[in-house]
Amino acid sequence: MTSRSKDQQAILEKLGIDQLNQMQLDAHKAILSNNEIVLLSPTGTGKTLAFLLPIIAELDTALEQVQVLILAPSRELAIQIEQVCREMGSGFKVNAVYGGRVGSKDKIELARPPAILIGTPGRIADHLRRDTISVQNLKTLVLDEFDKSLEIGFEQEMIEIVEALPFVNKKILTSATQHIQIPDFVGIKNAEKLDYLHETPDLLKLKTIISPSKDKLKTLLKLLAYIGDASGIIFCNFKDTIQYVSDYLYENNINHACFYGGMEQKNREQALIKFRNGTHRLLLATDLAARGIDVPEMDFIIHYQLPLRKHEFVHRNGRTARMHRNGTAYVLKWKDEDLPEFIQDAEEQEIMALHAPEKSKWATLFVSGGKKDKISKGDIAGLFFKQGNLEKDELGNIELKQDCAFVAVPQQKSEELIETLNNTRLKKKKVRIRLL
Repeated sequence: MTSRSKDQQAILEKLGIDQLNQMQLDAHKAILSNNEIVLLSPTGTGKTLAFLLPIIAELDTALEQVQVLILAPSRELAIQIEQVCREMGSGFKVNAVYGGRVGSKDKIELARPPAILIGTPGRIADHLRRDTISVQNLKTLVLDEFDKSLEIGFEQEMIEIVEALPFVNKKILTSATQHIQIPDFVGIKNAEKLDYLHETPDLLKLKTIISPSKDKLKTLLKLLAYIGDASGIIFCNFKDTIQYVSDYLYENNINHACFYGGMEQKNREQALIKFRNGTHRLLLATDLAARGIDVPEMDFIIHYQLPLRKHEFVHRNGRTARMHRNGTAYVLKWKDEDLPEFIQDAEEQEIMALHAPEKSKWATLFVSGGKKDKISKGDIAGLFFKQGNLEKDELGNIELKQDCAFVAVPQQKSEELIETLNNTRLKKKKVRIRLL
């Protein structure tokens, strides 16, 4: 076994992955042997790991400069890629920069340049203008979900970035969209294209639910009662609609999280954390949540408002029935509304309300210590088991960040745990613990 394959095996063990899927194996081989790659694969199939493994294998350990730039369309995707990089434990410094956070934080992190820099086009372009990033050794450029970056208006920034990187000799483009156009400014001449979009088994059930009223709120409530205690995303087109629907759900005691572009970054991250750990089973979101965010497999999605374009419909649906699991996409349709041409074969279904979804048994606690304090998930688990007296099945998901952690615990024990554990020591740090 070569040292490179030993390193890869160690990374997979850290991530808890037994073996790579076929797409990841093919991408690994292609990226190591080609300088231009276009990787098309559905959301949730592991594209991030597919390009990170071969990229890390080719990094120069002696070089303390940026060697790889990864552009992502959203803050969430940038943070997600950074998290995967850190969990791989490769030994290379990695940082993510993006709009919505204080620029001074970027300055501190970039003072010692990372080998892998991740960012949104706007923030990266700004750093290049300010000369806070050296491009002399930047040889690899990844445009992750590049069509999404173009779609949301980052074309000029992306042109500026590509033109500012004269030494790049490897370009990797990824997308979850079929029939995408690669823009000329990227400079792709002879790319190897890996297309796995057509290989996904069709495990998605598509159902149309007829609403007698135009606002569809009562029908949505009835549908949620029919679905019961399952997890899923309710998609709306506008943040104003989200507020309107959210108010109605709260009035009817349906707990949920909201996620849309106008929210503060911290609130967006916390909404996803609570959705991932089961504190909220429902996420009320715009198309920002259709791809590029780290959320678990879910049972259903609901189109409360119909998407405007086919690719939006496809990406929304791609959030369920992933990785060989079944899922259902419900289309809420007012009785006098016409479905767009791209919504076909949606079987009309009568629904009978069974019972309102029960409140989640989980609550999320914030812990004011993280990786930079040398705190591990095991340390946190030990604290909650030994001093918090939790049983093994009472400790839910633990998300460990650089400077804090989020822990899912039983709702009924959350206040007692805060009283017992707040201001206790974890490693050498006295940590604050509160309800999120």
